[in-house]
Amino acid sequence: MKIIEQRLLRGPNLYAARPCLLTVLDLGDLYEVSSKDLDGFTERLLAALPSLMAHRCSPGHYGGFVERLRDGTYMGHIVEHVTLELQCLAGTPAGFGRTRRVRGQPGRYRVVCAYKDEHVVAEAFDLALALVEALARGGSYDMTGPLAALKRTAERHTVGTSTAAVLKAARRRRIPYFRVTEHANLFQLGWGSRQKRLQATMTGDASNIACRIASDKQLTKALLKEAGVPVPDGTVVTTAEDAQRAARRLRGPVTIKPLDANQGKGVTTRCTTPDEVAQAFEAARKHARSIIVERHIEGQDYRVLVTGDRVAAASLRRPPTVIGDGRRSVRELVGIENQNPARGKGHANVMTQIALDEHAATELRKQGYDFDSVPPVGVPVTLRGNANLSTGGTAEDVTDLLPEETRDTCVRAARKIGLDVAGIDLVCRDIARPLDSQGGAIIEVNAAPGIRMHQYPASGTPRDAGDAIIDAMYGDRDGRIPVIAITGTNGKTTTTLMAGHCVREAGFRTGVTTTEGIYLDGKRIVKGDCSGYWSARTVLTSPDVDFAVLETARGGILKRGLAFDRCDVAVVLNISADHLGLDGVNTLEDLARVKGVVANSAARSVVLNAEDRYCVRMAARLREQVEVLYFALDPDNPVLLRHLDAGGRAAYLQDGTLVLADGNRHQALLKAKDMPSTLGGHARYNIANGLAAAAALMASGFSNDEIARGLASFVSDGRSNPLRSNLFDVQGVTVVVDYAHNPAAYTALAQMAHGISRGRVIGVVTAPGDRRDEDLQAVGRTCALGFDEIVIYESQNRGRAEGAAAQLMLDGAFARGAQRDLVHSRLNGREALRHGLSLCVPGDVLIFACGSSLQEVVEALRETDPVSARRIAEQAALLPA
Repeated sequence: MKIIEQRLLRGPNLYAARPCLLTVLDLGDLYEVSSKDLDGFTERLLAALPSLMAHRCSPGHYGGFVERLRDGTYMGHIVEHVTLELQCLAGTPAGFGRTRRVRGQPGRYRVVCAYKDEHVVAEAFDLALALVEALARGGSYDMTGPLAALKRTAERHTVGTSTAAVLKAARRRRIPYFRVTEHANLFQLGWGSRQKRLQATMTGDASNIACRIASDKQLTKALLKEAGVPVPDGTVVTTAEDAQRAARRLRGPVTIKPLDANQGKGVTTRCTTPDEVAQAFEAARKHARSIIVERHIEGQDYRVLVTGDRVAAASLRRPPTVIGDGRRSVRELVGIENQNPARGKGHANVMTQIALDEHAATELRKQGYDFDSVPPVGVPVTLRGNANLSTGGTAEDVTDLLPEETRDTCVRAARKIGLDVAGIDLVCRDIARPLDSQGGAIIEVNAAPGIRMHQYPASGTPRDAGDAIIDAMYGDRDGRIPVIAITGTNGKTTTTLMAGHCVREAGFRTGVTTTEGIYLDGKRIVKGDCSGYWSARTVLTSPDVDFAVLETARGGILKRGLAFDRCDVAVVLNISADHLGLDGVNTLEDLARVKGVVANSAARSVVLNAEDRYCVRMAARLREQVEVLYFALDPDNPVLLRHLDAGGRAAYLQDGTLVLADGNRHQALLKAKDMPSTLGGHARYNIANGLAAAAALMASGFSNDEIARGLASFVSDGRSNPLRSNLFDVQGVTVVVDYAHNPAAYTALAQMAHGISRGRVIGVVTAPGDRRDEDLQAVGRTCALGFDEIVIYESQNRGRAEGAAAQLMLDGAFARGAQRDLVHSRLNGREALRHGLSLCVPGDVLIFACGSSLQEVVEALRETDPVSARRIAEQAALLPA
């Protein structure tokens, strides 16, 4: 078995609304070999992965997959289930999978597996493949090492517990987020101008200055003291001798800690003798050059979480402790406690393992113990002077005990430092009493507080600290900017640019993606085909975008899925034959399912073509709460009329006027001929595109006046919308340059050309070579019928022999009965264009289907008509005007 192709579908896709790994798998000589054909295979597989017994599979009950194995199922299906199970065992559970044959390719299957972490799923699939193949060939496979490696991969890429709690709260509120970088655990929450950044529990609203203040404990104390917040007296030293002198001046137990460390690193409490001070100083110096010596505050250690302008949670923190049993040593007791599944290394678990290090040894000596001492029965033994969870401490929720005075003090402390999210460390004897009444004090303010103790306290009421942070960041907002996603076979780019132009004219900063590039507020920042996942993500992650209009093409959906979990309004323009036979899309029904991914992502409204039966069928598969709006060129279309009778909203053409129906109100928008893109009303395909854009904008809340002004001022020329019905004059011949490459597009262009022509219409036509034979022949038939004379050329062979694609188009033209003297062939676009122009006289219209760029037109004319070549270059912004 071998992998032919593998894709990470990072967003909603053809198979699921969640991220999936798609693998095209060639089974080789294991094709049509089922599990029951292999003696002992099922038993060997269950011995390697006993937990497969829990898989329900199609029978729908516990052990269902094992039933399938014993009845006989094929290797692709088995690899799917093993991949899913391995992810579960690694700690990144996933349950959705699907395996289907690749049509027309015996032995090949598409295997789809959902995932939570793409690094884990890729490694899990490779491991599943190796395991299944080894067992299928009668061998064995030791899973111990590979499974341990898979778990390490999951641990390396896992999100910390605190960050995960915030992201979970964001998901509940339907706030979208992206992981910006893995190593720094940096996330973007929200889209466009409403985005915010999150790293651990630190938000982008926390200034660099505030974070630097919080990391300087002495400066923090000075500012808090200035604000009337109780803090312990102390000073900063750089030598052990200075530390001892400072301790003597404070006349009592002292706490010694690094000036700018965190997580309790290098902190020693209750130092009373010069030797203890010197030893604590050396421990602190391992983490910082400057050391704080401050009065030790008697009492218990508390952490208060401040989010925004309120206290979200408070915890009593207890240092890591074991209880003596009279038989086991401290070392053994710690080892037993560290086996607690809730404890782990770092921040991945609810609690952290207890370390037996120099800090633990120092604390034990104060109690008269060492690591090998055996404490008496019931005697508690502490392993740390501080109670940080990151050093093995535990927490008890005490939120409800905080008096109002203490809450106000903590909020004031966070505001004084300048933090929107802060962990306030305070020490006092009784948290239920005001600090002033008991000599308590705030000892630190933390800029990126861990929230495990609040989410998962060892005792007391769990507090949703993650939700409190999200609430402080967003309130009742969801962080989304409006998104219109546009798909279909023909007209996507023009409709997207139309809608984007209208939105921008209405005063919004727009982000637009098309097959021509990415546009931010009307300026193209990236050139090329930008109708897929990464281009949409560029717009959604831009802080300068208030409204996104995204062309969403078939290829991008199949290769990476959608870049958004949902859009506000989806538009499906039409479904016609194009790209069939590629990526498993063989029929119009298949193509409609791909385009339907966009429709199904709509949260508010879907705009559908009432004159396209595949679009109409999509309405029945939409969620009940999603509104359907139709558009149609024919005002008497039955689907449109039924929809209008039911009070539905729509856009249609009536006597040359675009009309918007908003419930029972039907209002004229503007004359079609007043839209520059319609070429005086002759380009009916751009009228349809305008209707679709108008319906989408109406669904998005724009007024009729805003929509009409936008459509009336949108120009589709070589500068603003290259290769989309761009008109040029070449010595009296109207040359229309368009990206047409399928029968539906050529039919529409021919209709428009006859409408504007004062003579004949010549077609210089092509289609990419990766289309099926029947599709290329259909292009020839359509063009022979639509144009008075045609010149066929090859633009992109894409694997075909030179001349083969052109010959298929010629065959189609002649099969339609075209006269041989009216059908010509050239092997490249420049020759074809020049020959087409030689067939024209002034007043004729020449349609040039250009598969590359307008530069091809300029180069074709440069030698024979340099004046026209330069004028076209200037008009298309290929040269300075």
